[in-house]
Order: sequence, then C-alpha cells, then structure tokens
Amino acid sequence: MSAGSYDEGVRALREVTGVVVPTYLPENPERALQVRLLEETVRAFLRELGDPSHLVLSADGEDCGADVVRELARHCGCSAVVHGRNLGKLHAVRLGARLLLESSAVQYVAVADNDGDHFANELLNLVRCAQHASREGAEALVIGGRLSRHRPMGFLRGEQEELACRVLLDALRYDAALTGRPLRLDHVLAVEDFPDFHSGYKLFTRAAATAAFLREPVLAGTSETCYYRHACEAAMVVEALQGGAVLASVLRSTFNEQPVSTFGRLDRSALAADMISWPLLRLKVPASFARVWLDNHISRLQLGTLAPLGRGELFAIRRQVLAAYGEDTKEGPLPGPLFV
Repeated sequence: MSAGSYDEGVRALREVTGVVVPTYLPENPERALQVRLLEETVRAFLRELGDPSHLVLSADGEDCGADVVRELARHCGCSAVVHGRNLGKLHAVRLGARLLLESSAVQYVAVADNDGDHFANELLNLVRCAQHASREGAEALVIGGRLSRHRPMGFLRGEQEELACRVLLDALRYDAALTGRPLRLDHVLAVEDFPDFHSGYKLFTRAAATAAFLREPVLAGTSETCYYRHACEAAMVVEALQGGAVLASVLRSTFNEQPVSTFGRLDRSALAADMISWPLLRLKVPASFARVWLDNHISRLQLGTLAPLGRGELFAIRRQVLAAYGEDTKEGPLPGPLFV
C-alpha cells in the first residue's frame, strides 16, 4: 500500500485546503454555549490552515447567527457568508463551498459542524486519506467516521442513523448495478458493515466538491426541509459519488456526549424518514425495494426492543418513508425472525 508522506499531507492541509463551518445560532437557552463552541472551532481550524480566508463561516439565516459570524470573521480574518433566509445546513454548506471554490488554490473542501465535536487537529488524517484514495487520478469523498454513534447522540438517534446508513448503502448498490459503475468501498474502514454516511465531518477533493455543491440542487420531489435540512449528509454523499468520487473514510474522535445538538431538537421520526427518503427518490429506487430494505434493517435494530417508544419510532419512520412514495401503510407486527 502506498501512502503520501506526512510533509505532503501537511503542505496540502495548510496551502490548498478550505473548511466550511455551517452555523446556526438561533435565540435559545443554549446560545451562549453554542457561540463559545463556535469560537473554539474557529480558533482550532485557524491553527491548522495556512490562510485564514480558507475558513468560511456560513450563517444559515440572517437572524440565526449572522451577527456572530460577521464579528468572528472580522476579528479572526476568516471568511463569512450569510444567507438571508434559514433553509438548512446543506444550503449553508453550498454557499460556503461556492465561495471557497472561487479560488483555484483550494483543492480540498472540508465540512465541519460548529458544535465543538469535530476536531480540527484530525483534519490532517482526512487530507492524507484523500491523497491516498485519489492517487490513481480519482476524485475522493472522505468521511470522518465515528467509532460510535450511540454514545455521542444517544441510543435512539444512533439506531435511527444506523437504519438510514444501511438503506443508503442499499440504494447506492442498486444505482451501481443499474448504471454499471461499481461502488468502490476499498478505501472505507470496515469497523462496521456500512459507512458512517451521516457523520458531519467530511472532506471533498475539488471536483467532488463541485459535484456536491455547485450543481443545481435535486429535490427529487421532496420538500426544501427534507433536502436542505434533514437529508443534508445523504445529499452530499450521493451527489459526490454521482460525480465520480471514490468513497473513503477515516476514524475520528467525538465527545462521549455531544455538547449541543441542533438535530436533537427536530422531529426525530420525520428527520430519520427524510434522511432515508431523499436518496431513495433521488436514485429512483422503486417502492417495492424500499419496503423490503426497511424491513430487512428494522428487523436487526435493537430499537424495536424499546417498547413502546422504540417500536413507535420505527413504525413512524417506515410509514413516512413509504408515504413519500404515495403508499398508505398501517401498523402491524415489527418485521423480524421468530427466534433469536
């Protein structure tokens, strides 16, 4: 196995890597903590990057932290972009990536959340992984995969994200079979039997970022909330891979419990259903396949043993995903084997 040198990785990180930090700071009881975590995130990434302007703070809405973003950019020398209306994380990332890609010097675009749980000192590993994955001329998308989703997010959300990741992998394999473009997973660290698609720490080579963020958005018949807010991570993955990127991953650290969580305040079942629905519709997966995949993976989750809450969540997700296809489903027994 060939690998680039440490010096080459550091040079790429400091000279040709840009970072987008989507920010969402509405008025709420946690705002002071969120602002402090954003300030720490800015200081941490500025220590890694050679050019402060390669760090872009992208405010998702004029009334959702634009004042903080502008002041931080003025004080630290980083870049800032503000959208007047709050649409969702993906829109903020698209705006920030567009600004970075205006510079021909930027060859790698990283995305990291502003919650203090995406560590700048680990960005070098993502850069070196991208160099390794693209050594044969391919473009790359590198996921900073978590060793555990349950510990930082809690049991319920960890199970929901596992379901979304498993169905997305099925959808990507389905698309690969139809298009004749094999899905490469040889650069994905096999801690589990599916990649951590919904991790908020990602790095794109320039062409992969162009495919993910500069092309016209494809809502695939879903709502703006589904596309920009709920399915944002799935959209980044699907569009980068549709643009020809090779998927890769490295492990990254997380806190044992997230300091704050924006997604944690959303409707959980609607969030998970949209995370699943958008890629299925974008990749034109038939409802018959979606139904079987959901049942395949619901049957293996431990969430169904949490009665009645877990069972209710799984029924709600399944119902809402199939409703996106126009199907009306009724609750019944959870899918699964008779004996374990």
